[in-house]
Amino acid sequence: MPKSVIITCAPTGGIHTPTMTPHLPITPADIATASIEAAEAGVSIIHLHARDPETGKPDARPETFKQFLPVIKQATDAVLNITTGGGLGMTMEKRLRAAVAASPEMASLNMGSINFGIFPLLEKYSGWKHDWEAPFLEMTKDYIFPNPFATIEYALKELGDRHGTRFEFECYDIGHLHNFAWFVDKGLVKPPFSIQMVFGILGGMGADPAHLTHMHHTADKLFGAESYEWSVLAAGRHQMPFATQSAMLGGNLRVGLEDSIYIGPGELAKSNAEQVRKIRSIIENLGLRVATPDEARKRLDLKGGDMVNF
Repeated sequence: MPKSVIITCAPTGGIHTPTMTPHLPITPADIATASIEAAEAGVSIIHLHARDPETGKPDARPETFKQFLPVIKQATDAVLNITTGGGLGMTMEKRLRAAVAASPEMASLNMGSINFGIFPLLEKYSGWKHDWEAPFLEMTKDYIFPNPFATIEYALKELGDRHGTRFEFECYDIGHLHNFAWFVDKGLVKPPFSIQMVFGILGGMGADPAHLTHMHHTADKLFGAESYEWSVLAAGRHQMPFATQSAMLGGNLRVGLEDSIYIGPGELAKSNAEQVRKIRSIIENLGLRVATPDEARKRLDLKGGDMVNF
């Protein structure tokens, strides 16, 4: 029997802006509702960012996270995965604040520095709801998303060793797998590993199915197929095809408005749950089964929802 497929949902992220879609969760109440609906639709893991409730700008303040984390926890059994990517332009210390305060079961951790260009989105919109949006996109033309070895190690020790938080290791390029292998070889990370392969961000791997296959084969060579869980996310129109390919190859997947604001060509998704229901239908029509949160916890060796600080 093939393994069940772990679905992660990223409800809001820190890339899209309020002008781009009226359906982007902004307030803590919005984020809680979107997360609960996604869990009811079948996700095991919810990957969480926060936003300033007044402007929609990415927000790393622990007090903002604490307005929705307990609400989601009380309403669902989903694993809550807190970002350490934060928002573009934030320091690692700032990016870690919410996760350190919450001591979650899981947190994301980027495995290398890359150009992170979202400035092409400027060409798609002629007006903006908030003054911060256009400059935020424009600055990424001259921006490197910094994740050097020292800050990765700092996160592993500060959040992993001290809090027992397990990481979703985000890899935007083949070199990021080798960066991760270095930490594994040094004994700073123990299996089972959770690797999120990211496609379609300008500055990282292009959304070519051959790249997905190569990433998967490389990870198998570096870590051994039994030592890790792997998942795929792809930006924009590539979201559903890449999620489907991952499921067909025995991997897991991520959807959500962080990665794509669409449900089909030119059609905005009205909710995160709409994307979850679509990919769940595809998975089940392939003859596969969606994993429960408890299955995800067991496979990822998580500490449990009763060991968090919210």
